[in-house]
Amino acid sequence: MKKVFACILLVFLTSKSVIAKDINEAYFAGGCFWCMEEFFEKVEGVEKVISGYSGGKTKNPTYKQVTYENTGHFEAIKIVYDKNVINYKNLLDLYWENIDPFDSAGQFCDKGLSYRSVAFFKTNEEKKQIKNSITNIEKKFKGKKVVTFIRKFEKFYPAEDYHQDYYQENFMNYLLYKKACGREQTLKKIWKN
Repeated sequence: MKKVFACILLVFLTSKSVIAKDINEAYFAGGCFWCMEEFFEKVEGVEKVISGYSGGKTKNPTYKQVTYENTGHFEAIKIVYDKNVINYKNLLDLYWENIDPFDSAGQFCDKGLSYRSVAFFKTNEEKKQIKNSITNIEKKFKGKKVVTFIRKFEKFYPAEDYHQDYYQENFMNYLLYKKACGREQTLKKIWKN
C-alpha cells in the first residue's frame, strides 16, 4: 500500500499541473487589437490577452484620442504567457503571420499611425530576435522591406472595457468587420505562398 501511495504522490508531484508557471509579458501592435486578441488567446501557453494602447506619451489615453488625435500610441495587445509552454520567439513568429509587415499606412482596412505594426521589446535579447526575424522575412520576400516599427516597451494602457474580448462579446459585429476588412484574405496571400 505504501508503494502505491508513493507512486501516486510521485506522479502528482511531477505532473504539469504542479509545475510552477513562469509568467512573462509580450507587447505587439498589429492593427485592430480585437483581431490580434482573438488569435493569441487561442495559442497554447498564452494565459491572457489584453487590448490597449502603447508607444505614445499621452497618459491613460482613450480610443478616440488614440484614433483621432496625436497621442503617438498604437492599438496594441499585452500577451501574458507561460515561458514553460511558449517563448517570446514563438510569439514573435506567430505575430508576423498575423500582420502585413510591408504596409506602411496601417493594417488591412485600418489606416493611420495608430494602426501601424510595432514589435515592442523589453530586453536586448528580444530586440535582437525582432531584428533577426526581420532579416529573415526580407530574405524570404526579396525586394520587400519590412516597415514594422521596433520600439522599446515603456508603458501599456488597457483599452476601455467594451474593447476587451470584443470578438466574443460582439461576435456577429466582429465577424462582419473582420470579413469586410479583408484581414484573412490578405494574410493568406502574404504568408501561404
